[in-house]
Amino acid sequence: MSALPIAVAAPSRTATGPVPARWPPLIWALLLTTFAARAAGFVYPFLSYRLDGLGLTSSAASVVLAAFGGGWLVGQVVSGWLADRIGRRATLVGAMLLAATGFPTLAHLHTPLALTAAAAVSGAVYDAPRPVVAAVVADVIPDEAGRAKANGWRHFATNAGAATTGAVGGALAGRTGIPLLFWANGAVCAVMAALVLLVLPRTAPTVGTERGQHREALTDLRLWLLWLASFLTLIPVGALFSALPLMMASDGLDAAAYGWTQVTSAVAVLVLSPLLNPLLARRAARPTAMVRPLALSGLVLGAGIGSAGLASTTLGYSGAVVVAVPGEIIAFVAAGDIVNRISPSHARATYAGIWGTTLAAAIMCAPALAGWSLTHGGSELAALTTLACGFLGAAVCLPLYGLLRGTRVQKAELL
Repeated sequence: MSALPIAVAAPSRTATGPVPARWPPLIWALLLTTFAARAAGFVYPFLSYRLDGLGLTSSAASVVLAAFGGGWLVGQVVSGWLADRIGRRATLVGAMLLAATGFPTLAHLHTPLALTAAAAVSGAVYDAPRPVVAAVVADVIPDEAGRAKANGWRHFATNAGAATTGAVGGALAGRTGIPLLFWANGAVCAVMAALVLLVLPRTAPTVGTERGQHREALTDLRLWLLWLASFLTLIPVGALFSALPLMMASDGLDAAAYGWTQVTSAVAVLVLSPLLNPLLARRAARPTAMVRPLALSGLVLGAGIGSAGLASTTLGYSGAVVVAVPGEIIAFVAAGDIVNRISPSHARATYAGIWGTTLAAAIMCAPALAGWSLTHGGSELAALTTLACGFLGAAVCLPLYGLLRGTRVQKAELL
């Protein structure tokens, strides 16, 4: 992974209605697209192996990886903005076609400058479907409970895809080589572009008549409080890929042990999502936004990943990951619910795109925080900083709750 009129109306009368028994085929197609995008998303997890195979220095490789992360962050905003300006279909198809050509190109470049440029472009389109799909879900499903349920299954599809990426990519990388994985990623994106052309109807851009309305998203205090709360809450998620392997290495555990924690995380998401999604959908049916669940997710994620500082075995680290998984599921559904409630219909994708930068920012920040903590205080400090991030995310939810409480959502502007 978003303009605001002077006052935004309360949630629609359908917000508390029953969840529709059936979704339109478009939603199922988008869930399939979400799964496929992540299942074949070999570029990001295997990019470091590609760079290592080229013999780049660690500093040059770091620049390339940072360019990918920066592209990811910027791409969320641009994708969301374009989805509101030129339409959902055109944006999603364009992003997938760019990925279909950009990923294979990244597989055959060798110089640091060319790799950095290609990585920035690839990062921009790697997660580009996220804000577009979020906006389409809000467009098509009229009630908040139904939207929350769809977003819950979207998160499920993302994690199922990520598990597939690791399993399939790990099995094929040694046999076929990394470049072929990048080509496969691009080919799947081309198929996704064709699927979107078939199932997503062409609609007029949702831009309203007020001049500069998208710029008003930048003055929406609710959006930025949500951004900050989500960013802090998702840092423990980023720590799964940065702090956790470093902490395990300091305890003498190898890469295979870390791999088991990732398998455990994926299995926990796949098992717990079907159990939590109906509960979260019923909570979303209430008139009030899901700020309290978002705060709870910060506490759970911080405590779960933070407890890894007390572990010293593969089983202990896996247990910490399992404890954190419910917080991850709740965080994405709750934040999506809040985005849907505060974003006007003509800027849904823009709001979703701005919010979508939280995950990219958290993934970029978590390694730096982990490195500093491990250098200055070892695993214990790394655990405490992770715990603090989750708790700070929950604390930021307090002023956000104050702005959103009641039956009517009012606009607040930054001074």
